[in-house]
Amino acid sequence: MSNRMKTEYVAKAQDGTSIRYVIWSNGTATKKAALVHSLAMTAEFWESTALALGPDWDVLALDCRGHGASDKPRGPYTVELFADDLASVFNHAKWDKAVVGGASMGGCVTLAFASRHSAKVTGLALIDTTAWYGKTASDDWEERGQKALAGGMMAMTEFQKTRWFSDDFCAKNAVVVDQSIKVFVANDPNAYLKTCRMLGQCNQTDTLSAISVPCEIIVGEEDYAAPVAMAKRMHSAIAGSNLTVIPNARHLTPLEVPETIADIILLLDNA
Repeated sequence: MSNRMKTEYVAKAQDGTSIRYVIWSNGTATKKAALVHSLAMTAEFWESTALALGPDWDVLALDCRGHGASDKPRGPYTVELFADDLASVFNHAKWDKAVVGGASMGGCVTLAFASRHSAKVTGLALIDTTAWYGKTASDDWEERGQKALAGGMMAMTEFQKTRWFSDDFCAKNAVVVDQSIKVFVANDPNAYLKTCRMLGQCNQTDTLSAISVPCEIIVGEEDYAAPVAMAKRMHSAIAGSNLTVIPNARHLTPLEVPETIADIILLLDNA
């Protein structure tokens, strides 16, 4: 794994938006995974998972529009738009198909991608996510976005930490926690608000029954941002899917237990 290189690229979305993405590769991999980060994170959210997948895998991750080094155009944003951005990245990278996975917001985008670009998907990893945040989602997400706009991203960090990570993880992994906070507070509050609104409007429950590729659903046992009940509903709706509940983990399992996430993605190896 030591000789795996991370290379940065920029693709153009259909509307001209620049989308930054990275690929971890050693040049000899025969398998491909494309991964979509959580709200307010960047492509590097997946670094530990990418390395844990090992040298047989090329791993692609993007900065979603409104995030990181990608452009932050005026909204509205939709998960379908984000999914089409990922399709543009596939085209730029000359990837025909891959295992596609996403965490939290990234899982919502992954579901939209599987619906709109099914020929590009050989397997799905739906991590700490949901197809729908529920009846109060629009108001809940609007409130979250407005808090960032009014008080700045830094004012939300203590709330976010308790959602993202277990208390035990925070106590033992200050470097990971601090880096996550650094990425979070670097977000543009206006883009964050637009993305919150996107999640408030996201409802992909009608797409689940059409999923026919192998699907792994993963959730932290203590996740109260996208709780186990939401994962169970997706599991019930996606024929043949597998559900893994990770003990003692909260909302950002790719940061808490990247090796476990990689091991589950590897189950999609023969997709």
